[in-house]
Parts: sequence; C-alpha cells; structure tokens
Amino acid sequence: MRVSKFQSVVAGAIAVIGFSVFGPSAASADQPHMLDARGHLQQGLDDLRAAVPDKGGHRDQAVDLVQRAIDQVNQGIEFANTHP
Repeated sequence: MRVSKFQSVVAGAIAVIGFSVFGPSAASADQPHMLDARGHLQQGLDDLRAAVPDKGGHRDQAVDLVQRAIDQVNQGIEFANTHP
C-alpha cells in the first residue's frame, strides 16, 4: 500500500499532538526529536500551503491540524525548557 505525502503529514501531525499531550515524563533541555519533528511538520505545512486547489476542504483542514501540531510541539519545547 502506498501512503501519500498528505497522509504522512496528517499522520505525523496526529502523532505529534499525541506525543505532546501524553509525551515522556521528563524532557531534557536538549530536544533533538522535538526540534526535528517541528522541522518536518513545518516542511509539511509549507507543502500543504503550496498544494492547490483545496481538495474539497481537506487541504485546509490538514493545514489547520498541522499548524496546531506545530503549536503543541512549541508548547512542549517551552515547557521542557522552563521545567528542567
């Protein structure tokens, strides 16, 4: 089964949201995985925004979900940085 880039981005967004909500009990100040995830999500967001037309509203919904995932990752990074 071939997974489209769109499906990968949405799955990644869902995974990151789940990770940020239920993530590890202790995060270190050095957060390479969170930073990598944020970079991948940002690339996916850029690709989604470049994809036209909207595909029946699904692209816009994916853009919203990925942006929310990025926001959650940022909040997780900030939390870890302020709660050592």
